[in-house]
Amino acid sequence: MTRFPRTASGALAVLVVALCAACTAQGPAPSASSAPAAPTAAPATSAPLQGATADANPFGAGSFWRASIASAPTAPTSRAMVDYLVSTITDRYNGIAAFNAHSYNSHLYVATASTPRLDVGFTNCQGKKATPSGLSGDGGQFDDVPIPVGAVAAVGTDQELSVYSPATDQLWEFWKAVRTADGGWAACWGGRMDGVSTSPGYFLGGFGATATGLPNAGGAVRLAEVQAGRIDHAISIAIPAPAVDTVFSWPAQRSDGFDANPAALPEGSRLRLPAGLDLTALKLTPAGLAIAKAAQQYGFVVVDKAGSVSVVAEAVDKVDGVDPWKTALNGVPDYAVLKNFPWTSLQVIQRDYGKPAQ
Repeated sequence: MTRFPRTASGALAVLVVALCAACTAQGPAPSASSAPAAPTAAPATSAPLQGATADANPFGAGSFWRASIASAPTAPTSRAMVDYLVSTITDRYNGIAAFNAHSYNSHLYVATASTPRLDVGFTNCQGKKATPSGLSGDGGQFDDVPIPVGAVAAVGTDQELSVYSPATDQLWEFWKAVRTADGGWAACWGGRMDGVSTSPGYFLGGFGATATGLPNAGGAVRLAEVQAGRIDHAISIAIPAPAVDTVFSWPAQRSDGFDANPAALPEGSRLRLPAGLDLTALKLTPAGLAIAKAAQQYGFVVVDKAGSVSVVAEAVDKVDGVDPWKTALNGVPDYAVLKNFPWTSLQVIQRDYGKPAQ
């Protein structure tokens, strides 16, 4: 499956994180004439994203990504919603949720002071009548973007790309990002976030690469985090059947949900594992254990819909031909990373918990 674009008040781009690169693509794709692919790029001159904070996440303590929900109140229908979620795990793919490390995630890069800046073009893969307001021009979301030479979008038809500039404290994220024939870049949707390190942690104005406006750079499981066995932020997940798009929970800014079942989770929902749950008895993989520990403190947040319940990880480049994820996961394939994960023990946090007063 692929991410499905839709239009609503400013053309919202909607993503669905898919299980694997072999899944069948659905929905419209950018036309070759609007964004012809360039030859394979040289290796990126900038390293993968290393954020403003010590553990490589660009969001600071003031964002929801960093907030503990260990003692937050649970939703009245938590049990029913968890049971419904679990039913979408047990009925497919051998009952194991996906860990998207190699496709349908996002490449995360950091820009340096010398990174060349360029204007990103608009591919109009949704067939809009005109270029949406705010993408280009004075202060445009797609203008003056410091994309590292040799950067690549993530594998899969969604082609996600994220760039963080510590010098200006800005984050750009793009959906269906493609290299153009002249060596530039174009995308179907995306957005820019200013003041990232002190921001609440989401895109405004309908921009951003996900259905909810929640950034990939905030909740993706990082390679370095798995290597260290510690994740100090909330983790992004996508689910197969989110509640109808008129029902979503802060911090989501919008939704592409469709499921009218009363037990369907709204996008933006936050879930946690109980602090007292004995994780050592579950025979989790090392990566699964790190994710479970983070879920006890910071929880999961539903950022999108997907072909299955999927934990989003960062895409990384090979180093001297070696896949760093394969080494970090000790050879465990992506589809087995979350084996034995205690999904049935999850608790859904009260809707809109932590939302600032209007």
